[in-house]
Amino acid sequence: MSLEEKIALCSGASFWMTKAFPQYEIPALFLSDGPHGIRKQEGEADHLGLNASVQTTCFPTASLLGATWDEALLTEIGEALGREAIQEDVNVILGPGVNMKRSPLSGRNFEYFSEDPYLSGKLAASWIKGVQRTGTGVSVKHFAGNSQEAKRMSSDSLIDERALREYYLPAFEIAVKEAQPATVMCSYNKLNGTYASDHRELLTDILREEWGFTGAVITDWGAMNNRIEGFKAGLDLEMPGSKGAFDELVHQAVLSGQLSEANIDQSVLRILQLIERTANHPEKQGNAQQMYNQHHELARKAAQGGGVLLKNENSFLPLSKDQRLSVIGKLAEQPRYQGTGSSLVNPTQIYSFLDGLEQYGADFSFFAGYELEDAENEELLEAAIAGVEQDATVIVVIGLTEIYESEGFDRTTLSIPNNQIRLLSRLAETTGNVIAIMVGGSAVETPWMEKVRACLHMQLSGQAGGLAAADLLYGTVNPSGKLTETFPLRLSDVVNASYYGVDPKQVPYRESMFTGYRYFDKAGKNVAFPFGFGLSYTTFAYDQLQVERLKDNEFVVRLEVTNNGPSDGAEVVQLYVSRQTQGAYGPLKELKGFAKLFLTSGERQSVALQLDKRSFAFYDPDSRDWLVEQGEYKILLGSSSADIRLESSVHLEGITPEKSAVNEWYYTLEGIPSLKDFKSVYGDFKPFIMPGKGRFTVECSVFEMKDHSFIFKQFYKAIERVIAKSTTADGKPDYANVHFKMLMASASDNPIRTMALLSPGFLTFRRIQLLVDLANGHWIKGFRRFFTK
Repeated sequence: MSLEEKIALCSGASFWMTKAFPQYEIPALFLSDGPHGIRKQEGEADHLGLNASVQTTCFPTASLLGATWDEALLTEIGEALGREAIQEDVNVILGPGVNMKRSPLSGRNFEYFSEDPYLSGKLAASWIKGVQRTGTGVSVKHFAGNSQEAKRMSSDSLIDERALREYYLPAFEIAVKEAQPATVMCSYNKLNGTYASDHRELLTDILREEWGFTGAVITDWGAMNNRIEGFKAGLDLEMPGSKGAFDELVHQAVLSGQLSEANIDQSVLRILQLIERTANHPEKQGNAQQMYNQHHELARKAAQGGGVLLKNENSFLPLSKDQRLSVIGKLAEQPRYQGTGSSLVNPTQIYSFLDGLEQYGADFSFFAGYELEDAENEELLEAAIAGVEQDATVIVVIGLTEIYESEGFDRTTLSIPNNQIRLLSRLAETTGNVIAIMVGGSAVETPWMEKVRACLHMQLSGQAGGLAAADLLYGTVNPSGKLTETFPLRLSDVVNASYYGVDPKQVPYRESMFTGYRYFDKAGKNVAFPFGFGLSYTTFAYDQLQVERLKDNEFVVRLEVTNNGPSDGAEVVQLYVSRQTQGAYGPLKELKGFAKLFLTSGERQSVALQLDKRSFAFYDPDSRDWLVEQGEYKILLGSSSADIRLESSVHLEGITPEKSAVNEWYYTLEGIPSLKDFKSVYGDFKPFIMPGKGRFTVECSVFEMKDHSFIFKQFYKAIERVIAKSTTADGKPDYANVHFKMLMASASDNPIRTMALLSPGFLTFRRIQLLVDLANGHWIKGFRRFFTK
C-alpha cells in the first residue's frame, strides 16, 4: 500500500463503515451501536438514535443487566447479540459501556453496569466473551474518565492517580485481560489535560504495555482531536472520518518528519488484524424469525433476573391469580423500556405491563393517572382515585420519563416527576394496598416509599420487561436482582452533589475514589437502599465460612448457602475485603468477589471464591506498582454491602507505610472535599478560564460563543430551527422534548471543530476556522487564512 492508502485505511469511509481496498482484498467493516441491541441504520445515519434502524431484539440496558449479577446470563446475551450482528452483516458492536457511575446525576448511567469497578469488569468480560464467541467484535467504551454528559466532548476530567487506577480504570482492565476485546473506544473528554484520542499514556503505556491489549483503538464518533498526535498515542481508527481533511495533514507530517511512517504502519497492521478477526462471519441463521423469538424469551429471562424487589411489607407479594387489581400509571400502558440516544433499539416485539397482566388473565381496571410530561392533569388524577375499588390491590407504575435521563445531557434532580408523587400521595389517602413498579435507568430519591406496601424496581427492562414484571409480581419467577448502585436518601447526601456539573469544562474529581458505597460506608451516612440490596420471596442462610491461604497473598474463601424458605430462588453472595491498616487511605470495604446461586427450597450449595494480591492492594503512584500493606484484613460475606452474614480475618505481610501525606478529608470523609483537599492528592493545576471574544478557538462551542458574537447567535438560532423541524410536532424549539434537547446539546454545546466531523460536508475545518476568526473580530486574518493553501 502507498502511504496515502495506509493513511486512508485509518479513517472511516462513511458513518458506520471502514474503507475497502479491493485491489488488496481488504473488505470494509460495518460497526454498529448496540450495547443492549443491534442499532443498524441502513438509511440516513446518525449517532444519537434519531433515524430509523432495523428491527432487532431490545435487551434490557446495562443498568438492569448489572443487577442480575449473573455472568453466565451476560455471556448468553452476548452470544445472542453476536448472532444478530451476523444476521445484519455487522462486524463490530459498539459496546459494552463500563464507565463508573461517579454521580447518579449522569444522564447516561443506564448504559453502564455499576458504581463498582470489579462488578462492572466481570460482567463486561462475560458479555464480551459471548459476543466474540460468534466471530463478531466489540468495542469497550468509553476509555476513560467519561463520567458526565454535559460538555462531554470538551470536558477535562482531573483524576488523581490512585482514583484512576483503583476506581476508574479497573473495569476496563478486567475486560481487556479476561476477554481481549477486538477494539477499545476512546472517549470524547480530556483526561488530566489531554484528549483521550491523543493520550499515549492511556492508549499505549497502560492499555497495551501494562494490560497486554492486542486489538485496535478506535475513536468515539467525532472524538478525534489531533490526528497526528493520535497516531503517536496509538489511536488506530478514526470514526467516522474527517472527509479527508486529517489525511492530508498526516501525509504532510510524515513528509516533514513530524510523524514517523512506522506509527501509521502499526495502526494499519492492527486494523488489518481487526478485519481478519471480524470480517469472515459464519452463515446467517436459516430461520431468522425463530432466532428472534428465542432472543425475545432471553430478553424476558434477563429482565426477570435483574428486577429488584425493594420492599415487600409483611410478604404482600407475590400476588394470587384471583386478586382484583386496579392498575394506574401511563407508564403501564406506554412502557419506558430503554434509554434515549445512540443505544436506541427498534425492537422486534414490545410488551407493556398491561400486556404482562393480560397473559396471566388478571382481572384489572386501568387508569392513566398522570401525563408522561410532568404537568398536572386533574381529570386523569381524579379518575384514577375514583376508580380504585374498595379492597382492591392497586398497582401503580411510576418512574423516570425520557426527559429525565438521556445521552447528551445530565440530570438535575433525583426525584421522579412531581405529578407521579402527587398521585402516590392521593392513593395513600385512599387505600393501604399499593404496589409500586418503578422504571428508570439510575438511582432516584424514594421519600414516597412509605406510601406503598411493596416496590419492584424494573429499571429499563427491554422489549419483554412488561412480561417479566408480571412474572415477578405473581411469583412465577422469584425476584433475585440486586442493586448495583446506592440509592441515597436525598441528592444532597451524595458527596459530589454540590459541585457536580457546576463547571463542566474542567472537572476536578475532588472525592477521589470515594463514590457510591465507598463514600456512604466510610462517611457513616444512612442510605435509602445500599449497594447490593435486593429482596426475595424466600430466605437464605450462610454458614461454614473457611478461608484457606493458597500462598502469600492468595486465598480461597468457602462457605455454604441454604435456601431455608418456602420457594425456589436465587441469591447473590457478595465478598468484600476491609483493610484494617492505618497507612494508605481507602474505602471501608470493597467488593472483591461474588456468585449467583440458584437454589430450590431446602437446597444447600457450596461456594468457593478466589482472592489474589489485587484483592488487598492499593496503587502506589511513586513506585507505579500495586502494594499490599502489612496488617489485618477482614473477609466479609453478605447479601448486600450493608447485610454482612459471615466474617473472618487474615494477616498479610507487606509494606508498613506511614499515614499518607494528604489532607485529612481522605481519611475521615467529614464534610465536602475542597479544592485544597483535592490538590493534596492530585497536585496543583491551572484553573480553566473560558475564552472571551478575541480568544475564541475551535475548542469553543456555539453555545459558549453565542452571547458574545452576532455570527454565532444567528448560528445558534439556525441550529434550533433545523433541529426543531425534525424533532418537534410544530417545528418549534421545545426543550421539554428529549430528542430536541439531546440534539441541541450535541450540536451547540460541543467543540465547534466536531461539526466538521459529524455534520454535512458544507462545514469544513477551513470554514469553521473562518467563522471563529470572524467571531473574534479578526476579519482580515480570517479571510487571509481561509484563502491561503
